[in-house]
Amino acid sequence: MNTGVRFTWNQLRIFDAVARLSSHTRAAVELHVVQPTISAQIKQLSTAVGMPLFEQIGKKIFLTPAGRELHATCAELFDCWSRFEMKVADIKGVKTGTLRVAIVTTAKYFIPRLLGPFCRLYPGVDVALEVVNRDQVIERLAANRDDLYIMGVPPDNLPTERHPFLENPLVVIAPRDHPLAGRRHIELSRLAKEPFIAREPGSGTRIAAEKFLAAHRIKPRNRMQLGNNEAVKWTVAAGLGIAVLSRHALMLEPMRDQLTILDVRGFPIRRSWYVVYPAGKRLSVVAQTFFDYLKQEAFTIQEELSGPPPRAGKKKPQ
Repeated sequence: MNTGVRFTWNQLRIFDAVARLSSHTRAAVELHVVQPTISAQIKQLSTAVGMPLFEQIGKKIFLTPAGRELHATCAELFDCWSRFEMKVADIKGVKTGTLRVAIVTTAKYFIPRLLGPFCRLYPGVDVALEVVNRDQVIERLAANRDDLYIMGVPPDNLPTERHPFLENPLVVIAPRDHPLAGRRHIELSRLAKEPFIAREPGSGTRIAAEKFLAAHRIKPRNRMQLGNNEAVKWTVAAGLGIAVLSRHALMLEPMRDQLTILDVRGFPIRRSWYVVYPAGKRLSVVAQTFFDYLKQEAFTIQEELSGPPPRAGKKKPQ
């Protein structure tokens, strides 16, 4: 490496943007600079390294081996600097910085309601919230793209720290006028006769429900699979089948008058929500503050969760 040429922080920022976006043009737009500036800074950085950082194949650019190593180093440097800035702010008695959280879709029913008071407590904190399916959360977790991850079924194939902070009971829902609505202690085997509306493969809810039913030698008869809770609830309300969903998906639910929770033996399936992050990761001041806040304030959601479920009865006229 040519030690006579120094790196600059700006060069690393530009390189990181090009590496993430695989485009000089998009990097220029993101950083609000002209494209020749991007090209010039990348050229200077390549000279400093003594090896090309990108290679062009057709119209696309790709990182070289040296580029991949530098990109990983940039991620560590930016993370260290972010933690430094937050620690300095913490020493001053002020919580500032950016909190990056990725959550599975079902967690959207309660996490934003916890984020609101948190942001009022710490107005200097900016929150970047990603709401995606479980597979995408795991991808982000593997790449360490966020500070914290919230899911119901942490992955077994990644080394992680996982901390339960809130109950996540799974219940059986049916249309309000279903023949089983209002019955007590429905036998689990009875569910095998009902058409199921399932979440997509990879969903934490589906994984937990199928594991539970398989343990009792019950194979659900899936009529269809849908990619989000809203679609599942509407389909169940239309009388096309029953479903297993998190009780959280029914909180503040405008469709409560069209759905009911069936009293099935073995349900609810007792599970937890977890805060997850890569093993060995040092949480930033802001991330640790939010983690501690979650553990303290989750009881407010837990109290709502313990409220009365939707009751059985006739649907309201449409």
